[in-house]
Amino acid sequence: MYNDPFLQSAGTSATVPTLGHLINGKLVAGGSRSQDVFNPATGKAEKRVLLADAVTMEQAIASAQAAYPAWRATPPLKRARVMSKLKQLLEENADQICALVTAEHGKVLADALGELQRGIENVEYASYAPELLKGEHSKNAGPSVDSWSEFQALGVTAGITPFNFPVMVPLWMWPMAVVCGNCFILKPSERDPSSALLVAQLALAAGLPPGVLNVVNGDKEAVDILLTDKRVAAVSFVGSTPIAEYVYATGCAHGKRVQALGGAKNHAVVMPDADIPNAVNAMMGAAYGSCGERCMAVPLIVAVGDKTADAMIAGLKVEIAKMKVGPGTDASNDMGPLVTKPHFEKVKGYVEQGIKEGAKLVVDGRHVKVPGHEGGYFLGPCLFDNVKPGMVTYQEEIFGPVLGVVRVKTLQEAMAMIDAHEYGNGTCIFTRDGEAARFFTDNILVGMVGVNVPLPVPVAYHSFGGWKRSLFGDLSAYGPDAVRFYTKRKTITQRWPSAGVRDGTVFSFPSSR
Repeated sequence: MYNDPFLQSAGTSATVPTLGHLINGKLVAGGSRSQDVFNPATGKAEKRVLLADAVTMEQAIASAQAAYPAWRATPPLKRARVMSKLKQLLEENADQICALVTAEHGKVLADALGELQRGIENVEYASYAPELLKGEHSKNAGPSVDSWSEFQALGVTAGITPFNFPVMVPLWMWPMAVVCGNCFILKPSERDPSSALLVAQLALAAGLPPGVLNVVNGDKEAVDILLTDKRVAAVSFVGSTPIAEYVYATGCAHGKRVQALGGAKNHAVVMPDADIPNAVNAMMGAAYGSCGERCMAVPLIVAVGDKTADAMIAGLKVEIAKMKVGPGTDASNDMGPLVTKPHFEKVKGYVEQGIKEGAKLVVDGRHVKVPGHEGGYFLGPCLFDNVKPGMVTYQEEIFGPVLGVVRVKTLQEAMAMIDAHEYGNGTCIFTRDGEAARFFTDNILVGMVGVNVPLPVPVAYHSFGGWKRSLFGDLSAYGPDAVRFYTKRKTITQRWPSAGVRDGTVFSFPSSR
């Protein structure tokens, strides 16, 4: 067991559990501002987190910059061994990490464990660094001329991560960044920061040198410094589309390499020939898992034909009635609370807006009560029928347990609807028809597509990224694209003339002779 990442363990005199930052291998205070960290199951502020100021950010960037030369020179195999050890420590401390996630985000423990496992898979992929960083070599590209390419580190890199996956998304970023030879500054969500700090402590225990990974908690002030400081070479971001667009534009304007993953409105097409019970079960998890607070959630079913829509709604009503909503610490619960009170009120507002716009609320989860947790941010699963394009509940990302059914007549109509949406993150189709599935996967304008798979999240050795306004930048997250993002290619061409042989003036390329 590792100490909770509170500043008391760093020797401060804080009277309440207070979270600071991890800079140069130590837990430190920094910043005159702070904010509460709430337990969403109780609605009570149980911790505080300090928000980094310019001085704190300078310490973090300077620490990363100072650690970079030695870390860059560390052989990839040694860097990879740190990742292998970290994987082991993450597995050994899974219960403690997941407990922190549940206490601050609210998701049920089983969901937190699933999140951690997907993060561990990315750490495991990063441990293949010696293979991933091998360049290409061409002997005798010209007479006595050899040419080869290398992947070299960028320097100081940074990541800005969201509240909904406080463990997994950081592990999408910094393990690959540091195994490629960079140093990294992580700015996690200030809503649930504890798990990121604990994982960083485990990385130190795994052998990561101080300064290679720094964690700073903060808000827009910290973000803007990362986006504008000339020492930061690259920035990764996951969050809402408006902020992703801001991060991309600001970072690029300051000469940085940026990948910014934004929002989503994922559609599940259900064909008349689909296995309806399977589709219903899949949609229960896709729509209501993690309380719908994930960019790969499926908030829209596009049912081809009224019979298909009716069958899906009938099946969903039965399964929703079985769901248990309550604190994530209770293993018998299927869904926990929303992350904050403002977000709870926002999602409820979307439900009320849907009713006003004419959608039919088939299941109303607004009045769920959890005995003993009356102050928690609990919203039960909601289900709409007759959702139509143009409605706010159709267009906007709700990020809550709200599922809508859209009725169409043909697959082509369904695809046209999906293609017209501003987001293109994920989609899926449920069908027994291979021809329909192939046509859908070949032609839909979405970055991640599932066939009878509701959450087509790529495994760690592929890359994660949407299309349209779901991704700003040329490279996706993790997988092979991460190697490209966190390195720059250098090509070397060399020639060693034979002794005593001297060329005259040459005006052509050496490889052309």
